[in-house]
Amino acid sequence: MTRALIVIDVQESFRARPLWETISDPKIADKVSRLVRLARRAGDQVVWVLHSEPGTGGVFDPALGHVRLLEEVEPPTDDEPLIHKTSHNAFTTTNLQQLLTERGIHELTLCGIRTEQCVETTARLASDLGYQVTFVVDATATNPVPHRDAPEDQSVAALLADPRTLPAEEVIRRTEYALAGRFATIATVDELEAAAGLPA
Repeated sequence: MTRALIVIDVQESFRARPLWETISDPKIADKVSRLVRLARRAGDQVVWVLHSEPGTGGVFDPALGHVRLLEEVEPPTDDEPLIHKTSHNAFTTTNLQQLLTERGIHELTLCGIRTEQCVETTARLASDLGYQVTFVVDATATNPVPHRDAPEDQSVAALLADPRTLPAEEVIRRTEYALAGRFATIATVDELEAAAGLPA
């Protein structure tokens, strides 16, 4: 086992926010579950990561009950670690690197929410740490990004109406361009399944 699938922040916290109606892929759990099944079939390690902000009173505060995997996602098995982070990337505030080192893992496959935030940040740091990274772009999801001058408390309607808002599809496209050839190999779920010899 030299490869691990890292599932990042595929959690109910996001669905608990009004912004969920703008998510680029409401069925992100389906593609993540396909990757989980593929990893298990190949004998790869699966590591689950959840974002937590204790004491904030928001949707990422564990006390509210939303810091748990999306109900539709393939559930973890007993030998698949579930770790909680409080930083954007999955390394800085966790024991992820130690866990991977102990298991001799050098290749990482990344998926999760949000594309340009926690998943991309993890990909960049993982690359700098020496891991070979595959970024499964269609098994990530994100939301439209507001302009830097937009009010922090704007409504979803205002976000979507603002011509300065960066659409989710553009965020994903730009992330793909930023990572490819520098920090990660870009792949899709279909491509990985095909490489594993699974029918389309």
